[in-house]
Amino acid sequence: MSLKMGLLGRKIGMTQVFHDDGTALGVTAVTVGPCVVVSKRTPEKHGYSAVQLGFENETVRQLNRPRAGYFTKNGVEKPLRHLREVRLEAKDVEKYEVGKVLRAAEVFKAGDVVDVVGTTKGKGYQGVMKRHRMAGDTDTHGTHEFFRHGGSIGCRLTPGRVHKGKRMSGLMGNVQCTSSDLVIVKVLEDKNVVLVKGAIPGPANGLVLIKGSVKDVKKYIVPRAIKEVESKNPMKASKKGTGGAAAKPAKK
Repeated sequence: MSLKMGLLGRKIGMTQVFHDDGTALGVTAVTVGPCVVVSKRTPEKHGYSAVQLGFENETVRQLNRPRAGYFTKNGVEKPLRHLREVRLEAKDVEKYEVGKVLRAAEVFKAGDVVDVVGTTKGKGYQGVMKRHRMAGDTDTHGTHEFFRHGGSIGCRLTPGRVHKGKRMSGLMGNVQCTSSDLVIVKVLEDKNVVLVKGAIPGPANGLVLIKGSVKDVKKYIVPRAIKEVESKNPMKASKKGTGGAAAKPAKK
């Protein structure tokens, strides 16, 4: 479990940025924050330490009385639609006061390694070939109407049942997924936008949580120089500097 600060945001989509040497890097743009600290969890009262963050304002007419009373009790002026807890060390929880507004530039900077939690795209009910990438059957030698079927699933008399976890058809996607060890390429402070290297789970406009990586790793976002490998073929090496053709002996 990551005991590092994180913020809620919404995925915008993918784009690319260019390095100084002209190489392109695929990134995902995410609108992060502003998030409001709604409440705090302490070991003495709750058994663990965390901060509860709120994201996106919610209209009052859509609130029920329990939710409206919760925000009033905590002293939060505007009700918030999405609430998430971020686990932190007890000493780090003390740094954040209830009602404080957190923005992307205050938490993240370029080069940080983060984990992104989101809900994957729902694909509906799918077969074994799409859901589990099975190869399928051949189209010859008497195969009829079973090209995309999963095949046998049982084990005869013993154990006389289908094992749990058997890869079969079913609902695909629409589950919580975490993409680990992604690198923040750039933080656009004026727009509250964070550019994350690579792809993150979920559709465009999907709700995501960006937080510090569980693993204490360091990754590069700038491509390192690649040393040109010299040819080991002596015939090719002898032709260098001759314009691509072997020098012919002069005629007498």
